[in-house]
Amino acid sequence: MRKLTVKERVVEAALDLFQEKGYHGVSVEELVEHAETSKGGFYHHFKSKDDLLYEIHDIFISYVLNETKRASEQYDSAIDQLDALMRTFMNVFNIYQRHITVFYNESVYLLPNHEEAITKKRTAYRKLLEQILINGQRQQVFRQELSITITAMLIIGTVNWTYKWYKQDGELTMQDITTYFNDVILRGVMTEAGYREAATKQYLL
Repeated sequence: MRKLTVKERVVEAALDLFQEKGYHGVSVEELVEHAETSKGGFYHHFKSKDDLLYEIHDIFISYVLNETKRASEQYDSAIDQLDALMRTFMNVFNIYQRHITVFYNESVYLLPNHEEAITKKRTAYRKLLEQILINGQRQQVFRQELSITITAMLIIGTVNWTYKWYKQDGELTMQDITTYFNDVILRGVMTEAGYREAATKQYLL
């Protein structure tokens, strides 16, 4: 197994301690001790605890953004694109569940410059989703009367809340849950032509 870098050890320490004690309940000294490094090691990678909290968010939002770009470029069909986007979006809860939980619980402590950087990446993600929905309307597989903005926000809001209830050792796997989400979302946005395509590709329950 690859040995973690100092930066990775500090992030892991923050995930453990922020979940246990909350952002304000943890000092830099505790982070350093838990990560088995020094203050010099901490400040070499992070200017402050806020910088560390931002890094925790950036790790998972960058993954989602990069994988979503790859998925949207891989397929021409908007239905394929939306299915791939959903699988990427949902899989982040398997890979980065602790990051997501810590960030959403502690994000009120972010400084304005970090909030701005986060907003830019989240906006970029929303625009990728909106473009897929636009593609679907142009291909006549998604309903023309739907608002692109509202539909995108509905999908993002529905998926984002997964961190509150998803358990990796639960009865259903993330793949099972994603298939269920895809079925509900696709049935809500598709035309009859879209339904036929999705059914043929076995995207529906």
